[in-house]
Amino acid sequence: MGIKKVGVVGCGLMGHGIVQVAAQAGCDVIALESDQGFLDKGLARIQKSLAKMGEKAVQKGKQTEEQAAAFAKDAFGRITGSLDKNDLADCDLVVEAIVEDLDVKKALFAELGKICKADTIFASNTSSFPIAEMADASGRPARFVGLHFFNPVQLMRLVEVVRTDKTDDDVFAAARAFGEAVGKAPVSCKDTPGFVVNRLLVPYMVQSLLMLDRGDASKEDIDTAMQFGCGHPMGPITLTDYVGLDTTLSILEGWVERYPDEPAFEIPQVLRTKVEEGKLGRKSGEGFYTWDGDKKA
Repeated sequence: MGIKKVGVVGCGLMGHGIVQVAAQAGCDVIALESDQGFLDKGLARIQKSLAKMGEKAVQKGKQTEEQAAAFAKDAFGRITGSLDKNDLADCDLVVEAIVEDLDVKKALFAELGKICKADTIFASNTSSFPIAEMADASGRPARFVGLHFFNPVQLMRLVEVVRTDKTDDDVFAAARAFGEAVGKAPVSCKDTPGFVVNRLLVPYMVQSLLMLDRGDASKEDIDTAMQFGCGHPMGPITLTDYVGLDTTLSILEGWVERYPDEPAFEIPQVLRTKVEEGKLGRKSGEGFYTWDGDKKA
């Protein structure tokens, strides 16, 4: 594969999971954060996740307690925490998993383009921003891809591998190989809005909210219809709560601004109203439903 040392910028919700799966696959990993407190929290989440995985492996008879402990120790031992971007200089791959703010991401890659070795591959874990804009900001668009993992990274099998018109074939192949090496099922896609999953999923969520806006059906009936009629694990309105109403609105606002003639990109008024009221879904305890942690109350 050629990717032996990986840098991950951001050790939060998504970043810590990317760090973990890369380390589990045998890569040496630099986990970069901007603050020691954030870094400590991310590394602690990784240790907790590795321990939990070990417990399940023991319960299923796949490992002994000693084997599980050794696996967790070896994986965590391949992770080095850092607050210094210069520690990413000799990484074969650097994956960005920071705040969903395009200007912040572009500034980061512009800086990394001056720090990292010439053959470092850059990747963004963004779910909605154009890969090409970050690639151009890096100064090395031929060595840039999207690697969109899904939450929780440790469990979700999918990774979208996104190429731009300027991505080298060898770079794209290496990125796909990395996805396979960390235990994921990679899918290839072009640099289009939302890639594959969100390009289908977000308009689906939008249509459910427009139905609610029009009074076509209740939120409970919409969710039940899709759950039992289509076999989905949860209905679209529950899913919107789960993702976060502010996150969904932010994605839509960006798409509407960039692609004003695309009819699938519309912002339901009910979504704006909920966000204005501070009802953001699961994360705030109330959205379209009331939540108790990860479960609807």
